[in-house]
Amino acid sequence: MKRIILAFAAAAILAACSSTPTKEQEGAAVEDRNAAAAAAAAAQQKPQTQTTGPTSKPLESSSMSGDPLKDPSNILSKRSVYFELDSNVVKEEFKPVVAAHARYLQQNRGVKMTVQGNADERGSREYNLALGQRRADAVKQAMQLLGAQPDQIESVSFGEEKPKATGHDEKSWSENRRADLAYPND
Repeated sequence: MKRIILAFAAAAILAACSSTPTKEQEGAAVEDRNAAAAAAAAAQQKPQTQTTGPTSKPLESSSMSGDPLKDPSNILSKRSVYFELDSNVVKEEFKPVVAAHARYLQQNRGVKMTVQGNADERGSREYNLALGQRRADAVKQAMQLLGAQPDQIESVSFGEEKPKATGHDEKSWSENRRADLAYPND
């Protein structure tokens, strides 16, 4: 039953991500096409001149933007998905993070990642390992439904062994109920 609910939730995320362009976006696209056509026409009218100096290579887009995984203003820099007590359901507020990482993996098929499931200190060691695995698997499954390939994502559980916060109160426990998204160069 949980798988069916998760599948419907993922389908809803996919549906929410698709959209039709607004009139403003369509107008901007037309303006961009008109500007490109005008620039091409102007380039054809200019006489060709031969240069003898060194030529420069065009800048690559990756050198301009840097690594999106390390850019603090990019959603891909967010690497934790938090859960409610005794739950492996991805909260609504973290679905955009999961979707962004899934999209990144979909666009970069050679990239792999590990989803590391964690739990707070309450519960037995065995229970927390199982809960951490369910959390990691839930994030992995959501990412696969959004286009990431199964061989790009490994899911593991650390249970309560890698706490983010060491306190023994609800604030600390809520920080430890998470799945971390780790890339090889992190």
